[in-house]
Amino acid sequence: MIGLTQPDLLALAYFIGAWIGYSILLEKTVHGRSSLNALMHRYRDAWMQQLLARDVRMVDAQVTAALQNGTAFFASSSLIAIGGTLALFRSTEEAISLVAALPFGVVPTRGQWEAKVLGLTIIFIYAFFKFAWSYRLYNYVAIMVGAAPPPRERKTKAALQFAHRTARICADAGRHFNRGQRAFFFALGYFGWFLGPLPFALTTTAVVIVMWRRQFASESRLAFSEGQRD
Repeated sequence: MIGLTQPDLLALAYFIGAWIGYSILLEKTVHGRSSLNALMHRYRDAWMQQLLARDVRMVDAQVTAALQNGTAFFASSSLIAIGGTLALFRSTEEAISLVAALPFGVVPTRGQWEAKVLGLTIIFIYAFFKFAWSYRLYNYVAIMVGAAPPPRERKTKAALQFAHRTARICADAGRHFNRGQRAFFFALGYFGWFLGPLPFALTTTAVVIVMWRRQFASESRLAFSEGQRD
């Protein structure tokens, strides 16, 4: 049996609830529409409108390639992280001994340790699928950039619909990329569980605070507020 204690289960429930709650706040609520992610989604539509007016779209192709490269990097990092977590299964005894040597660590049983490692592996697998799908969507965006109507047709209904459709696919790619990154951030909070349920709850809280601040109170977000006041 895994043998997770009640404090472990409570800390895990808090972790899952924090992840789901933060995701809903950011993507499904009115408050989330003022986040940095939501504001950047709007600029994707503006980008596609500008693209229609350009005769030479080399810059747009370069921007799309940069987005693809960034997504590919994180997808590759996810695979490396998955390999690292799977390697932990082969060194369970050594890892438990290391935790036991820490003055503030809670010594887990073998079943508890392997259950925690399995959970971390699942998080990185989830992140990989998000990054991989985001990369695929950016491929679609690159194809659509190449298929964009010529500038002389930019004011036609078909061209405007094309720009809006491309922007939606680009926004969806960005949304999946953000979810993959969010998984990485929560994985950092998840590491606290290897030290015990209380550190797990504290690191989860710290991750949520950091992510919330970046979305709603960072210098980057305030730059948009200053622009609105002007």
